[in-house]
Amino acid sequence: MKTVLKTEKIDKYFHDPVEFQVLKDISFEVNRGEFLSMIGKSGSGKSTLLYILSTMDTEYSGQLHIDGQLVTGLPIDSLAEIRNEKIGFVFQFHYLLPEFTCLQNVMIPALKLGKYSEEEIEHKALEKLKILGLEDQALKSANKLSGGQQQRVAIARALINDPCIIMGDEPTGNLDSKNSGIVFDIFQNLTREFGQTIIAVTHDEDFAHRSDRIIEMKDGNILAH
Repeated sequence: MKTVLKTEKIDKYFHDPVEFQVLKDISFEVNRGEFLSMIGKSGSGKSTLLYILSTMDTEYSGQLHIDGQLVTGLPIDSLAEIRNEKIGFVFQFHYLLPEFTCLQNVMIPALKLGKYSEEEIEHKALEKLKILGLEDQALKSANKLSGGQQQRVAIARALINDPCIIMGDEPTGNLDSKNSGIVFDIFQNLTREFGQTIIAVTHDEDFAHRSDRIIEMKDGNILAH
């Protein structure tokens, strides 16, 4: 199995108002095609860890490898490039541009990456919407869709650059149980059919227990994985 993400002895401190260690000696690996949930009470460190894994937070000690590359210590612009190319994000809120069509929203990260022509990107975006059963909504404004559909458009947008990893921050946190189930099934299908790797922070017990592996955190430590 190919390892797509690896952490070695990651420690993280907050210094304000007093020094406080929020992550302690975090070491684990994630394989290609794995669907991993990170759980733990508020304040356990899981969201802080996700920010480090996504290269957004660089103030830590230890090492982070993504797709075989050591990313710790790289300059900010290199990290931005890695994020755009290798990581897709799905948040609790979809952050779609309401006045843009679904298709335009999905295209944005690929236009930013600039690897393909606009025509090729449009074709890819339609393919991603098709995987998510939304090709018939492609030309609708994002604000005309239901909450569940908007989150699926956000997943299509996360997939557009064929990232190594999709990182979810409470991806079902704003959805009812029916739509949460749909999003879970999509994630599971992406790992099984397309070998997509998914790392999701979640409070949703059902979601976590149906995923391939759970990392449980408490007081900045990994309890089980």
